[in-house]
Amino acid sequence: MSLFNPIEWRVEGIENLDKKSWYLLIANHQSWLDILVLAMFATKHIPEPKFFLKDSLKKVPFLGMACWALEMPFMKRYSKAFLAKHPHLKGKDIETTKASCKAFEENPTTIINFVEGTRFTKQKHQQQKSPFKHLLNPKAGGIAFTLATLGHKFDKVINVTLLYPDNTGHVMKDMLSGKLKTVVIHIEQLEITPELIGDYFNDPNFKVAFQDQLNTIWQQKDKTITRLLQENHRQAMTPKFDHELPQGR
Repeated sequence: MSLFNPIEWRVEGIENLDKKSWYLLIANHQSWLDILVLAMFATKHIPEPKFFLKDSLKKVPFLGMACWALEMPFMKRYSKAFLAKHPHLKGKDIETTKASCKAFEENPTTIINFVEGTRFTKQKHQQQKSPFKHLLNPKAGGIAFTLATLGHKFDKVINVTLLYPDNTGHVMKDMLSGKLKTVVIHIEQLEITPELIGDYFNDPNFKVAFQDQLNTIWQQKDKTITRLLQENHRQAMTPKFDHELPQGR
């Protein structure tokens, strides 16, 4: 990224972040490049990032072993129908995930969740009939589950907005071609309140309230992207003058 691309990094909101705290990082998902960008950002500002993975990925050849070796946490969820037939397993999914996260109790960690669940494309945006201009619909289950599991350990939620304003096509291909120009990382630090922790999958009232809070965050994120795009456009339109006087002959 750095050797072959003339990248301008614009990072906002890093004040008071440190490597000795525990964070839940939520972000929009623009490109496969997001993972590398967040990893580079984490190197300087926050603890080592980890991604929650489905328990079934353990069985995937090579990938499962690699994720296990990197101490990625695995989630094991049970549906309402399954729990109705096996009531003795209620709460077992949370216990399994807590065991997977045991190493994080001692070592500061950043858990990353791409809330939309998939990368943004115009086609997906249309298929979802998303009410947001620049985002897909947020999925609340993953972060609700994470907060229920590790909410007592997190110091804050880091709400990250990722943007590549000068690369509107396939961002990863542009980077590999040396055409990546600008990377914007906008950060909002959110407090973890008791209202954010509950049983999302079995408490319908909490589920509605949690989804409402996440939708509010996503509405603000959509406005933030609009503002960042406007600022980038103004900068691009601003003439750059050469203040050096021409040399005489």
